[in-house]
Amino acid sequence: MLSVLRVIGTLNAAVWFGATVFFTFAAGPAFFSEAMLKLLGRPHAGAAAQIVLERYFLLHHWCGLIALAHLSAEWLYAGKPLSRFRLALLLTLFGLGLVGGYWLQPKMHKLHMDWYGARSTPAMRERAQKSFGLWHGVAQGSNLLVLAGVLVYFWQVTHPEGLPRFKGQNKFADKFRG
Repeated sequence: MLSVLRVIGTLNAAVWFGATVFFTFAAGPAFFSEAMLKLLGRPHAGAAAQIVLERYFLLHHWCGLIALAHLSAEWLYAGKPLSRFRLALLLTLFGLGLVGGYWLQPKMHKLHMDWYGARSTPAMRERAQKSFGLWHGVAQGSNLLVLAGVLVYFWQVTHPEGLPRFKGQNKFADKFRG
């Protein structure tokens, strides 16, 4: 059962980190590439990016919940001491995902609608464009912070503390002698 816990934790951390890297450096920028803008136009490319962003935040929520459940299972079932640093890191990452998914993303969606909406006045468009730029910068900064945090979490899961770094050379041979 302990090996199953370790596999679940490692797979979850790998998916979480991989998805964050993929969205940050491949999928997100692809929506605003020259080819995509030529194909869809800026308003539609932005709307498509928001649809994918909604799924991206759902993935963050699920991975965060699995990570918290995994940490709890290690503590309760395996008797592993609860790491305050890892708990704080996970709660921070999960909280940033919730803020991004339930506050920042809807706010940016509304600003996008005000910027490109058919019923928007020129003054609304100008305010929305300026505000969207500011909040997009906040979103990018927090996404890089989450990326760094998920990398630290991935490292922690794949390099458990308390295990010896090096094993003696005769450990294997001692099993067959006695």
